[in-house]
Amino acid sequence: MSVRKTATVGVRVLWAVFFALVVLTRVLDLRYPDWLRFVPAAAAIALTVALGRAARRRIDARGTGPVETASPVAGRWTALNSPADRVPSHGTHEGAQSFAIDIVAESAEHPRPRFAPLWPPTRRNRDFPAFDAPLYAVADATVVRATDRQRDHMSRNSLPALPWFLAEGVVRMLGGMGRILGNRVVLDLGDGTWAVYAHLRRGSLAVREGERVSAGQLLARCGNSGNSTEPHLHFQLMDGPDPEAAHGIPFTWRGVGVPRSKESFTAQPATPQNASASSMS
Repeated sequence: MSVRKTATVGVRVLWAVFFALVVLTRVLDLRYPDWLRFVPAAAAIALTVALGRAARRRIDARGTGPVETASPVAGRWTALNSPADRVPSHGTHEGAQSFAIDIVAESAEHPRPRFAPLWPPTRRNRDFPAFDAPLYAVADATVVRATDRQRDHMSRNSLPALPWFLAEGVVRMLGGMGRILGNRVVLDLGDGTWAVYAHLRRGSLAVREGERVSAGQLLARCGNSGNSTEPHLHFQLMDGPDPEAAHGIPFTWRGVGVPRSKESFTAQPATPQNASASSMS
């Protein structure tokens, strides 16, 4: 196990100890100094800060530009939590998410529901145009991880649902990146680069682990599994196959670039046929 992986697991253990102390103090009426229960939380925060600084140094030392790939989606989409606006894009370097991006599908015939101040607290996944949208390989690659057994929960994009979403997030955080990313595919693109597709629809995998895929090949479909408020694609590049041990790598999508948060774009992935023709020309 790498040092980064060990430290990442250590953060989860420390948070688990903190929450256990809080619960046990109330249930068993334990007597000890109040400050003692906060020691694990303080240690977890300190370790998280250290991991973030190490990731920042790794990014600065890398010194190379973004890796260019094809788009993982087709049609009209809007970016959220984009590395074009800030790094780390999701507010943390954990899970190799430094340059991760979230994107949601847009449709004139099927408008995407917006954030609800009060009602309805949840919506069906079918109400969102991203749900069941096809996702494509961004390059010729090998599938190193493919899982789609986690459920697709209903949306959490409303004010009343936020407390529930935050509580779910804590439980998923303690369960590791697999629970946060939900159903996912990890591709080995070669040259020390791996791509992650997260929050996939349950039962939608079109590939299996160990399979060789071509750019533009269907991988799975967009879902709402893991730590997700609504159906969307979470995409990131990293320098290893395990998000808990890897660091993020910047990307750019051919013909699109890196869209900013709330910026809409139209994309067309490579096709296996076009990719083969290009390689022969």
